[in-house]
Amino acid sequence: MDEMTFWDHLEELRRVLFRCIGTVVVLSIGFFIIMPWMFDKVIMAPCFGDFPIYRIFCSLTQHFTENSSLCNEAFKVDIINIKLASQFLIHIQTSFIFAVIIGLPFLFFEIWKFVQPALYDKEKKSFRFAFSLASFLFYIGLSLGYFIVFPITLRFLNDYQISAMIVNQLSLDSYMSTFFSMNLIMGIVFEMPILFLILSKLGLIHRSFFKKWRKHAIVILLILAAVITPTGDPFTLTIVALPLYLLYEVSGLIVKSDKKIPDQSN
Repeated sequence: MDEMTFWDHLEELRRVLFRCIGTVVVLSIGFFIIMPWMFDKVIMAPCFGDFPIYRIFCSLTQHFTENSSLCNEAFKVDIINIKLASQFLIHIQTSFIFAVIIGLPFLFFEIWKFVQPALYDKEKKSFRFAFSLASFLFYIGLSLGYFIVFPITLRFLNDYQISAMIVNQLSLDSYMSTFFSMNLIMGIVFEMPILFLILSKLGLIHRSFFKKWRKHAIVILLILAAVITPTGDPFTLTIVALPLYLLYEVSGLIVKSDKKIPDQSN
């Protein structure tokens, strides 16, 4: 097979970008069409007391604690719009964001096809594993954010009052900003093993690092979980902190082991 010239690579890159942009555009149009249904059934679902995770948490918190704040099925968050163009702009923005999120595996695959010819066989296996793991962990993080972190945070902040004289009225812009930021943060946080894997490939950390700093990591992850979930509920804190700790341990398993010093006694 003839070696590709610079212009051949540039042309192939153009095709990759065209396919990626085309995929996002087609998915955006599709999501724009079904977005009213998405808002009613998915995005706004945590605003009501019958959201499935509320029922599950109600049963669990009553079993382990005396907290029954999640058992109020009359809970409802009323969203108001205070800007004339917000609903239309959010309709477009949300369609685009969902298109990118759902299209990520295909986008990664296109990037992988472009860089693959320049890699050795060993590097191909590493990159293939990293791309697959990154996509899987990102969606796991998104799911945890949507089903646990965001709903619990929404209920806590919506009911929180610094004064009884102040009534909470949640705007559409504020709700959507919090919805996307918290879910995407969880997706990014779950990329922690990929970060450690890259650092390991660069020779900056090894497996002993995770054993040495485990106690410190537990404290840091608990603080991070407390920041993500400001409810102060120990049960909710544990639900968020436990997956983060498991990610830390998984990271310790996939990085390189420490280099063994050869025996020079003979």
